Amino acid sequence: MMRCITKEMNVGQIVEAPRGDSAITRTSKLGYERENTFAGVLSFMRRQYTKDIAGADVVVSGIPVDLATTNRTGARMGPNAIRAASTQLNEPVFPRGFGPCDRLSIIDYGDCWLDTHRPSTIFDSIVAHARHILASGARMLTLGGDHYISYPLLKAHAERFGAPLSLIHFDAHCDTWADDSPDSLNHGTMFYKAIQDGLIDPASSVQIGIRTFNEDFMGVHILGADTVHEIGVRATAEKIKSIIGTRNAYLTFDIDCLDPAFAPGTGTPVPGGLSSAQALAILRGLGGINLVGMDVVEVAPAYDQSEITALSAAHIAAEILCLIADLKTQSPRA
Repeated sequence: MMRCITKEMNVGQIVEAPRGDSAITRTSKLGYERENTFAGVLSFMRRQYTKDIAGADVVVSGIPVDLATTNRTGARMGPNAIRAASTQLNEPVFPRGFGPCDRLSIIDYGDCWLDTHRPSTIFDSIVAHARHILASGARMLTLGGDHYISYPLLKAHAERFGAPLSLIHFDAHCDTWADDSPDSLNHGTMFYKAIQDGLIDPASSVQIGIRTFNEDFMGVHILGADTVHEIGVRATAEKIKSIIGTRNAYLTFDIDCLDPAFAPGTGTPVPGGLSSAQALAILRGLGGINLVGMDVVEVAPAYDQSEITALSAAHIAAEILCLIADLKTQSPRA
C-alpha cells in the first residue's frame, strides 16, 4: 500500500490509499502518478478514463474502424495498441524536461461507438462524436483506426474553428486521389473530398513524407520523403511553419509516413520513409503553430514487430500534445 497525505486532512495525518489503476482512481486530470508499466487499466498515458469532459484541455479518444482500407485491415485494433504502448509515457517527455500532463488537463474519453454493420452511418457517427467533444471547448487527439476518420473529424473541426482549415499531413500517401462517390469509404480519397467540400485550404496545407505518385496533388504543398532526407528535419519544420503561418491547422499523422523498418505494423507500408527520429524531430520544430485538432492513425498491431509501430505512434502522439502544452503556456485556452 502507498502512504499519502491528503489535502483535506491536517499535515502529518497519514491515510492508506490503493496503488495503481490511476486511470480510474486519480482525482486530478493534471500530473503523473506512479504505475507499473506492465499492469493496470490501459488509458492513454494513464489519463483518467471518463466521459466527464468538463475542464479538459484535450480529450483523447479512439475511433476503431478499418472498413476503408485498400490493403491490409487491422487498424481497428490501433487505439488500444497505442494506449498500451503509452504506459511508458507516464512521466516527463525527453528532451523537453516536461510532459504534456504537467500543463494540460487531459482525459481519455474511450472510443467512439460505431455500428460497423451499417457502414453508411459511420461518417455521421464520427462527426457527432467530435461535435460533442469540441462543444466543451477542449481540443481532440484522436487515435485511429484507418485514415478515413480524418474526413468526418475535419468536418466537425471546420464547423467549430471555421473553414477552411490548413492541413499538416504526415503520410506515405497523398490521399487526394479522385473520388466523387458521395458514400464511399476509402482511406485514399478523403482529402480529395475534404478539399472539394471546402474543409481544408490546399494552398496553406502541406503533406510530409509522401512517396507515392498522384497526377494531381490538388495544390497541396508536398515535402516528399526524398526532400526530407535531403534538406533535413530543421529545414523541413521551418518550411511547414512558413506554409501554415498563423492559420488554424489540423495535424494528421499516418504511421506509414515512417519507413517500414520503424513501423511495420500498418496496412499499406511503403519503403523509403522517415525514421522515427526524423518524425519526432520535425514535430518538435513545429512549436507555435495553432493546432486545433490532431489524429494519429493506421496502426495495425497484427503486423507489428515487438510493438515498435505502436510505440512510435504513442511517442508521436505525446510530442503533438507537447505542442498543445506549449500553446497553452503562450496564451490562454481558446
